[in-house]
Amino acid sequence: MNAARVERWDGLLGTVHGLVALCDTAVIIYFLAINSGYLVLILFALGELVRRVRRASFAGYEDAAGSPFTPPISVIMPAYNEAAGITEAVRAMLLLHYPVFEVVVVDDGSTDGSLDALADAFDLAEVDHVVPEDIPMRGRVTSLHLPRGGSVPLVVARKDNGGKADALNVGINLARYPLLCMVDADSILDSQALLAVAKPFSDDPLRVVATGGVVGIANGCTVEAGRVVRAHVPAELLGRAQVVEYLRAFFLGRTGWSKVGGLLIIAGAFGLFRRDAVVAVGGMDPDCIGEDAELVVRLHRHLREQGRRHRDYRIVFVTEPISWSEAPSRLRVLGCQRRRWQRGLTEILLKHRRMIGNPRYGRIGLVALPFYVLFELLAPLVELSGLVLVPLGVLIGAVDADFLWRFLLAAYAYAMVVSLVSVAVEEYAYHRFSRWRDLWGAVVGVAVENIGYRQFTAWWRLRGVWDALHRSPQVWGSMTHSGFGPPEGVREGGDRR
Repeated sequence: MNAARVERWDGLLGTVHGLVALCDTAVIIYFLAINSGYLVLILFALGELVRRVRRASFAGYEDAAGSPFTPPISVIMPAYNEAAGITEAVRAMLLLHYPVFEVVVVDDGSTDGSLDALADAFDLAEVDHVVPEDIPMRGRVTSLHLPRGGSVPLVVARKDNGGKADALNVGINLARYPLLCMVDADSILDSQALLAVAKPFSDDPLRVVATGGVVGIANGCTVEAGRVVRAHVPAELLGRAQVVEYLRAFFLGRTGWSKVGGLLIIAGAFGLFRRDAVVAVGGMDPDCIGEDAELVVRLHRHLREQGRRHRDYRIVFVTEPISWSEAPSRLRVLGCQRRRWQRGLTEILLKHRRMIGNPRYGRIGLVALPFYVLFELLAPLVELSGLVLVPLGVLIGAVDADFLWRFLLAAYAYAMVVSLVSVAVEEYAYHRFSRWRDLWGAVVGVAVENIGYRQFTAWWRLRGVWDALHRSPQVWGSMTHSGFGPPEGVREGGDRR
């Protein structure tokens, strides 16, 4: 009897050992695949960047700035409790180098005097208004304000609080021009940003429906008169890790997807859209917390479903323009941001799940969306599982030390190499960091991002998936702003829900 029990126990242990070893092998294969996927995207991006660097001197921005055929743009800025910096942000927008554009600020029911600050700075007067309803709006527009004299192309609308997506929908309805540029109220644009991001519309007006621009981290940069005049890597380790992450995943990753026609995300901090296309799909979805990316996926879906003659369209990522935004400098704020981002991604993939693997949607359905499911949606679960299963396998003897080294090389050393390649490619293309210590800071950021930072973000992202699956109440949380100039204390903003 005892011998039979021992035999069964040994059989059970053998099964456990085999399962743990199998799971650990699967984890290694997964990490090899995800890092190789990013490396392939970076190589695609490198080819595109080389081409654009060679043609940079022939960009023709000055010709576009003086041409009457350059399409006019409505810049839409949703704002909530941004009184501390809203006037400087609007002034900087009004000084952008572009022939014809307007700035539409939508105050989403601020309680900190944002509207009063704008009224004092730009001598606003309330006017009678009738807001078109080309797309649905939830929050009631309570007032509309224009500068006295009409010399400043500024429109300020105040509405009941309804969230960022609803504020953007109000701005879309108020916009007069055929192109819509959606920017965050706390973003800083380079002076030629509009010229660069609008260029694909001029080069290919019949096919381009949207373009996205680069979003850089402003922490540690030198800002004068609403412009970033010198780019630096933040001194804090958390900021350095985010710089590397932005370069790899947001800059080069999106450049690679754009090259192969699979771009799914245009950052809400800086994107340009054809107004008629946005209206055709019903504007922003106020029920999705990732409304910027959801709009892009919905545009793909709508255009693919219109028939073969509508499929020849382009959604482009432009590497030249820069929108600078302040990245979270505290773990709590970063955690809320990444949890919200992952929840948004999960909601988008669930909402458009019939596109995944569907050949009707071309490379979007067959390549881009499956990639996001495997390597963005499931990545935090696999990463955290690996951190548990591999040490467990070593502990119970299911894997040996050689296997552990292979796991570390596949999961972290390979990822560091990919991140270092990202830094090198960006430095080759644009040389934004003029000091050697900034490059050294980026290298330090590569190490920090992979050892510590990734594990925290994996946990936050997993919680974001949980929130989406359980339909927890959507909470934007608050972003603590330290400001872009000499610190005068912090200000809170961004809580729209």
